[in-house]
Amino acid sequence: MKKSLITLALLAASGAASAQSSFTLFGVVDATVRYVNAGANGNVWSLTNSGLSGSRLGFRGTEDLGGGLSASFWLEAGLNNDNGTGSNSNINNAPNAVAPTGTQGLTFNRRSTVSLASSWGELRLGRDYVPAFYNVVIFDPFGTQGVGANAIFSYGGMAALTGNVLNITNAGIRASNSISYLMPNIGGFYGQAMFAMGENNNTSAGPTTCPTNPSAAGTSNACGSNGNIGSIRVGRVDSITYRGGPADVSYSYGATTFRPSEQYVQQNIGASWNFGVAKVAGLWNQEKALGKSANSYMLGATMPIGAGELKGSYTWGSSTNDGLDGSMIAIGGVYNLSKRTALYTTYSYISNNGKTATYNYGLAGTPAVPPTGGNTYGFDFGVNHRF
Repeated sequence: MKKSLITLALLAASGAASAQSSFTLFGVVDATVRYVNAGANGNVWSLTNSGLSGSRLGFRGTEDLGGGLSASFWLEAGLNNDNGTGSNSNINNAPNAVAPTGTQGLTFNRRSTVSLASSWGELRLGRDYVPAFYNVVIFDPFGTQGVGANAIFSYGGMAALTGNVLNITNAGIRASNSISYLMPNIGGFYGQAMFAMGENNNTSAGPTTCPTNPSAAGTSNACGSNGNIGSIRVGRVDSITYRGGPADVSYSYGATTFRPSEQYVQQNIGASWNFGVAKVAGLWNQEKALGKSANSYMLGATMPIGAGELKGSYTWGSSTNDGLDGSMIAIGGVYNLSKRTALYTTYSYISNNGKTATYNYGLAGTPAVPPTGGNTYGFDFGVNHRF
């Protein structure tokens, strides 16, 4: 349970008005025993983190400015609680600006924003999720964590097609130096628009000097629009319900510029319906870059049972021009020991059907990718504590 620690009455400098402020310390500590088998390329047991949800430490606060206006901040750092290090961050949304995990100490890599909000919506400034990423995490029963997450296909396909020269997972998840507008819920409709700046000098390098491989060692990010991101997300929650559960449908689009003539483009559509006894969801995700295209699809369901829930999903991916076909089936369960602490387990199996397919977990504590066209499987068994 996220606890509000402090509520203070502040007198304005004029002494004529008062405002309410709140401050909250929150976080997640998640540890999992993981086993991954990559066939001929080996297997490994490990104790790692973030098998159910990402480990984090955060601070957030809100101040009522009066007249329906409020100001707020949100600082959230990723934690590698299995070894005591912090997660890495990125300063300009460019591929070669990412430091190795654990070398930057504790950084507010997950989110670091300041906002102004009113009945007209919210203006948010800083590092935050790219709107196109929300559908990937919201509609998947496994989110984006652990061996069951469909993000293995949502981002793994294009990374494999391009040799990850654009560092897809960095560009498609969070953006630094961003300006976002989040519209209020109007008749069930919601939306967000973001523009993020790479903050790279466009006078010292023109199109002819932009690196062919922007993530290669020693290359420069001074490439004009390198690292600029534009993204939108719109959706609707249907108030017409069946057995108490609303429908949710959302479309998102995002584009990251790495060279004047090259972009990484992601778009997706997610939908879910809560029938009460179970919630079903689906997701289509497409990525395009360097003249290549990768698509992934997910069908999933979550069923509440007693003090926990059962969940499962089937994900498959394909590419338009490289035979990168594969699929994954995942099943899992969560048992809540309290409102803040849960035990969980997940099992998944990845089938690489295409001639060049090497889909893999890409997670901490995993062996090398399976042989081309080979299969891999893994499971998590962990504990998740929220505060």
